[in-house]
Amino acid sequence: MNARLGLLLGLAFAAPVLAQDAAPVTTPTAAIESPAPQVSIEDAYKKEFAFLEAQKRELQRRISQIRGEFEKDRARLESEVAALEAAVLAAQSRAEQAQDALARAEQQGQASVDNQDLVTATLEQARSTLGGLGVEGLNDDAFVARPEAERLQAMFAQADRQLAALQSVRREPGSFYLADGSEVQGTLVHYGNVATFGVSDAGSGALAPAGGGRFKLWNAPTAESAAALANKQLPSAINAFVYDNASIAVSEPEAKTVWGEVQKGGVIGYVILLLGAVAMLLVVLRALFLQNAGASIGNILDAVTPAVKARKPDEAISAAKRFKGSAARVVTAALRNVDREREHLEDIVSESILHESTRLNRFGSVITMIAAVAPLLGLLGTVTGMIQTFDVITEFGTSDPKLLSGGIATALVTTELGLIVAIPCLLLGNLLGGWADRIKDDMEKAALRTINLYKDVRGLAA
Repeated sequence: MNARLGLLLGLAFAAPVLAQDAAPVTTPTAAIESPAPQVSIEDAYKKEFAFLEAQKRELQRRISQIRGEFEKDRARLESEVAALEAAVLAAQSRAEQAQDALARAEQQGQASVDNQDLVTATLEQARSTLGGLGVEGLNDDAFVARPEAERLQAMFAQADRQLAALQSVRREPGSFYLADGSEVQGTLVHYGNVATFGVSDAGSGALAPAGGGRFKLWNAPTAESAAALANKQLPSAINAFVYDNASIAVSEPEAKTVWGEVQKGGVIGYVILLLGAVAMLLVVLRALFLQNAGASIGNILDAVTPAVKARKPDEAISAAKRFKGSAARVVTAALRNVDREREHLEDIVSESILHESTRLNRFGSVITMIAAVAPLLGLLGTVTGMIQTFDVITEFGTSDPKLLSGGIATALVTTELGLIVAIPCLLLGNLLGGWADRIKDDMEKAALRTINLYKDVRGLAA
């Protein structure tokens, strides 16, 4: 539309220019032509304006029509969306209700399973407990085939009867074993289900389970209580042996002895004791050796002093040789070189003492080594015992503490034995080491005293 308007305006402005530029052609034979008609720009603009107004009105009409259709479509779509949202919400509500119903069904199913397990466990426990009390027929096929409710009622009724029976004192003839192992006939008095007394001419008293439902006389003064219960009398105080199960034998507690405790340590315990015995033997030997070495120092000085004062080194050496031991050898070495210079003489004495230190330190390193090794062996026994305990737990569980006692005893006893050996060895070894150092000092003092005495006597003589 704009292109058309521009074309018309161009033609309107171009017409006068073309009329001015075109000069008339004069020919002798041609006549003068009439001028071309002129185009009115105003009329052309009005026509074009009218045409544009008509198109504008048409476009506005079409826009109004399209807008109306759009509003109708939008209303329809909004209605459909609202309907779909309502359907989604309804579906979500139904899904949540279905999930709740499923959760309730699962809970009911789990509750049913738990109840079934509880009923089964109750039946098994009741069968085991009542069977231990001597109730028969609980494992028969006819009883097992009955409904669970009937079996529960029957077991509860049987349990009530057993409780009523166990709450009373029952007397029945029977046999039991005396302390020497002989079996005698007499009267068994059951005090509930926790204690039993036996009364016979050969012996009476409280009874302990001997296994298999049999009983044996317990080593306790309970004859008076047994006789009173047998005569249907209830004493003010009852001396009884209380037990949990009459089918499990009860043994008398063993008297603990040192050797019995050592045996619990096993092979490692024996090794620790052997090392301890060797260490004690070495301690005694070293103590005797050090005692002899220390005691001879004073005697040696008393023997060599007169000869030294008389300036007779050979006699002093002979007097020192009459003694045996490290002190005698050190003093002898000092007397043999007594005429040398002072510094050289002191070096000789120091060398002699160092040479004798090996003898004075005899067995000391072995004792210290045993003191260090004994706790390590105890730790080894502890680890071994714990390994045994865990092996038993892996195979048999933790239901029976007696099965675990062996490994635990090994673990504890070996540690105890290691400390029993290590502590005295360490203490005595250090004491003997200090004693040996004092003897070395005394030997050095004795040698220097002899040298000083000789030097003083020789200086006075000069």
